[in-house]
Amino acid sequence: MSGFDWPALMQAGLRGLGLKPAEFWALTPAELRVMLGEARGIAPLGRGGLDALMQAYPDLRGANDDG
Repeated sequence: MSGFDWPALMQAGLRGLGLKPAEFWALTPAELRVMLGEARGIAPLGRGGLDALMQAYPDLRGANDDG
């Protein structure tokens, strides 16, 4: 199972967007999503996420110093 509803995607691309088959198959899934208006992108890292990363990977003085 690929996780994609190919019949629905093909209908949206070929019928809805008027793409030719070669144009449809040349697209990446991300490009097709943009063309269909579904591009939301990834939300930027918020303060909570940054705090969690800093906690998990603290800067240690001297650990990677070049000098």
